[in-house]
Amino acid sequence: MAIRNIREIGDPVLTKQCKEIKEMTDRTRELIQDMFETMYEAEGVGLAAPQVGILKRLCVIDTGDDPIVLINPRVVETSGEQTGQEGCLSVPGKSGVVTRPNYAKVVALNENMEPVEVEGTELLARALLHELDHLDGHMYTELVEGPLYDVTKDEEDDPEDE
Repeated sequence: MAIRNIREIGDPVLTKQCKEIKEMTDRTRELIQDMFETMYEAEGVGLAAPQVGILKRLCVIDTGDDPIVLINPRVVETSGEQTGQEGCLSVPGKSGVVTRPNYAKVVALNENMEPVEVEGTELLARALLHELDHLDGHMYTELVEGPLYDVTKDEEDDPEDE
């Protein structure tokens, strides 16, 4: 396992559409492990493959319950609304206010290429939608209401930052 470099805003890879994963390979298994290690090292709650320079439809999330691996995920349902602070490992030291659905249901494949359904509210819903946006070349900065603002280290430890 290895810590990978997190690509930052302005890197063209973050604006590209990712490709579906057709089969599980040793390289993809290693990528999943590296992504978790990288996300934990950076104290994030989610990380999408393009954030480490890989244009594959893969993301990992851990909001404190069980770690989640999503391969070829797609949103099948959303409802409600939440407005709150959002950050991103690809936009270090910054945060902004974003309105997203308060509930999200996603279907995907897990690391064994088995179908899974993940649904969540509040932070998990925000993380799911934030990471899936990355797979389509979008970043939360496109949705920010008002300016981005600097966050201190204490604020970066806030569990709502992604």
